[in-house]
Amino acid sequence: MHERDAPRRRDASALGDRLLGAAVLGFVAGFVASAVAVGIFAAASHHPRHPSHYGVDVASLLGLWAGLLGAVAVATRRRAGVARQVRLGFALRLLPDLPLGIAAGLGAQFVLVPVLELVLAPFVPDLSHRLGEPAHALTAGVRGPGLVVLGLLVCLGSPIVEELFFRGLLLRGLLASLSGRLGRAAPAVAIGASALVFGLAHFEALQLLGLVGFGVVLGVLAWRTGRLGPGIVAHVAFNAATFVVVATGH
Repeated sequence: MHERDAPRRRDASALGDRLLGAAVLGFVAGFVASAVAVGIFAAASHHPRHPSHYGVDVASLLGLWAGLLGAVAVATRRRAGVARQVRLGFALRLLPDLPLGIAAGLGAQFVLVPVLELVLAPFVPDLSHRLGEPAHALTAGVRGPGLVVLGLLVCLGSPIVEELFFRGLLLRGLLASLSGRLGRAAPAVAIGASALVFGLAHFEALQLLGLVGFGVVLGVLAWRTGRLGPGIVAHVAFNAATFVVVATGH
């Protein structure tokens, strides 16, 4: 029985390694494209030495997405013999994905993340203010149509792109690669590793614990349901809650 399963495990590991290779290349390409996009925007702006923060943020985000989505496209392109194997689970069912995702996203935002961030309270003065600085900096001075565009990018675009990459490509690559090597421990290691990369990718030291914790929630949703729909909804709810609070000044 085990001998017959060996080729299947090797095929799964090979596929996982291929997905992980695409994820690494996409991650690097995304940050390179982000830097290039920011440079082009700065050079084209009226004040190249001091371009608007809004324009820099949008250019940076779009450049990053180009790399991440490019990796997803490369990994999932049709190939003879493996086209059926590479499925990222990009599916949404209104029930139970919508209520499950909203509950998970808001629960993570208002319960899990604050609890995790309590660990930092004895060591970081004025913690609550400093935790909110990145979100406030993102929306500072942005009003009207610009705020609407930013809201769509943050509350809808980011959840879709990041779930496709981190829980679709990266997590599934880790699961496939580790399943034949770690056995039953593979899901826990894969979810933890993908959550850590997700947290580190935001380059926010104080928010790292909360982001990794939320990444674990998203990873469990993707693993247990086999779909990205619940995680996308949770991610939308999580980001939207923060954006609305910051944008309205509360």
